[in-house]
Amino acid sequence: MVYSYSENFSGFAATLTARDAATLSRLSGVLSVFPSRMRHLHTTRSWEFLGVTTQNNGSSSGGDVVIGVFDTGVWPESESFNDHSFGPVPSRWKGDCAASIRCNRKLIGARFYSKGYEKEYGPLAGKKTPRDTHGHGTHTASIAAGSPVEGANFFGLAKGVARGGAPGARLAIYKVCWGMECSDADVLAAFDDALSDGVDVLSISLGQEPMDYFKDAVAIGGFHAMQKGVLTVVSAGNEGPSLHAAKNIAPWLFTVAASTIDRKFTTQILLGNGSSYKGTSINGFATRDSWHSLVFAGSVGDGPKSKFCGKGTLHSAKIKDKIVVCYGDDYRPDESVLLAGGGGLIYVLAEEVDTKEAFSFSVPATVVNKGDGKQVLAYTNSTRNPIARFLPTIVRTGEEIKATVALFSSRGPNLITPDILKPDIVAPGVDILAAWSPRGPVAGVKEDKRVANFNIISGTSMACPHVSGAVSLVKSFHPEWSPAALKSALMTTATVLDQKHKFNRHGALAYGSGQINPVAATDPGLIYDISARDYANFLCNINYNATQIHVMLAMTKFRCSKSQAPVNSLNYPSIALGDLELGHLNVSITRRVTNVGSPNATYHAAVKHPGGRVRVTVTPRTLRFSSTGQRKSFRVELFATRIPRDKFLEGSWEWRDGKHIVRSPILVWRKH
Repeated sequence: MVYSYSENFSGFAATLTARDAATLSRLSGVLSVFPSRMRHLHTTRSWEFLGVTTQNNGSSSGGDVVIGVFDTGVWPESESFNDHSFGPVPSRWKGDCAASIRCNRKLIGARFYSKGYEKEYGPLAGKKTPRDTHGHGTHTASIAAGSPVEGANFFGLAKGVARGGAPGARLAIYKVCWGMECSDADVLAAFDDALSDGVDVLSISLGQEPMDYFKDAVAIGGFHAMQKGVLTVVSAGNEGPSLHAAKNIAPWLFTVAASTIDRKFTTQILLGNGSSYKGTSINGFATRDSWHSLVFAGSVGDGPKSKFCGKGTLHSAKIKDKIVVCYGDDYRPDESVLLAGGGGLIYVLAEEVDTKEAFSFSVPATVVNKGDGKQVLAYTNSTRNPIARFLPTIVRTGEEIKATVALFSSRGPNLITPDILKPDIVAPGVDILAAWSPRGPVAGVKEDKRVANFNIISGTSMACPHVSGAVSLVKSFHPEWSPAALKSALMTTATVLDQKHKFNRHGALAYGSGQINPVAATDPGLIYDISARDYANFLCNINYNATQIHVMLAMTKFRCSKSQAPVNSLNYPSIALGDLELGHLNVSITRRVTNVGSPNATYHAAVKHPGGRVRVTVTPRTLRFSSTGQRKSFRVELFATRIPRDKFLEGSWEWRDGKHIVRSPILVWRKH
């Protein structure tokens, strides 16, 4: 037996033969038997960019909300986890702090889970502890709820105040990842403990390929969390811009894509002939005015992979202290340059991609586009003694730098249930400054011995805790709201990104309802609520049976209806009609809103038609409320005589009362 899960759901993790697993799966009362798979990490100014300031960021900046973070652990000595001005730990808290970690009134819990990982990979070396030696977990925890730290910077870059979205919230850390790997068995054990400990929000920046909800550890744990009143916020994954790539797509999870903010890092390279080219990178090295010889990797290495700076292809004697020009292909070309003793890297993109993400490298480096790369190579190959030097990285901010979906951020549609729009929302996930473990390699290469207390990295892993912090902020204003209500508030008040920008061209499949607006979400006007029974009915409608569902449900009595309802009957704050077999459409979908604003309120419907001859009607057009908490139902009817192939048609409906705009996206597409 590896684990026995008994506090909040019944189950266990054990080593079984295939025959044992098959026999067990046929027993009455067994929901599912599935292999423990490995999940992978989805690797401050951002809060000001979102409009969250120290003046408006909540009831005591997060109140006594407890955020549970599943990740690589925590560096508890980081200033981001100081407990200055915090009162006593809430008496309801039942969590634990491992002996090797010194918790405080801010960091109130720290546990680790390794049995599943060790079953797969063998015993871990050294002492097992929640302490973070990677950096990822410290980073995500501080984004969600880090205490304010003046003068935070990455080797002098992006200097300012680093803080989380809910700096007054408490943190509980559950280390489920070792390196980049996170075992399902360990993840479920962490869910079981976290729900007993008393967390209010869960932040999970890891994932794997979508699968049956009842064989997905995060979906199973998240369902139990939902029944306990805990919203599970998850990252969508880093496999964009391909479609059908979004991870963590169960409807009771809050799935987060990544966007840029109004900040850009540029590092210029100056050539000996006076030409200069602007690239992107976060260069944490003191470049001074030193010139270096310039060489093309393909001329100083072995084999066809050498031009990409493939691992082990470069000759140390030929590149020592020189700046190496590499074509973009290998994921970590800087590692090869570092190990061979090179003095820097010019990374030439293989395609003409206008990427907005800047990355740090283990050697001085910059990334240039294909056209500029050709010019650099022409100079390198035509000059007897080519030389170059890096200029200091420039950090530019301002309104003219518009937010877009990150190129790497995974897009929908939802592979399991296309009629549930995923991702749900987008949040900053590009070049985010946050706390770091001094034992974690700052650029992901262990031979890079630099030490930093803060780091700038990108990923939907960074976007996820932005939403976790925002959820905590909203919950501090509305502690009685359900997980679905919190989710609805953030979705219906989100800011729609400009779909004309090429990175946003996939629209709602890339950014869901839009960019989070945490301040607006504290007063959404109306919410779309969903109960555990509603989710159970949804599972009936996608062909799970009552016996299976009953194993997941906390309630004792439940039956699937004899007549199956459409998947889109779930009271979700968006509508997706996907993989339509025919080119026409005629459906009526019911939604229900709850008034959480002024007792006497009148809302009027506004519609944006998706185009492609798709027409949308909302009935009734007016909703009148006489009390807070009052519910009203309405119908959204969609009609089309012809839907074109290979197009995603996006529209929306809104409810407006003169103060609030409660927006929900509509997405329609025909099966290819």
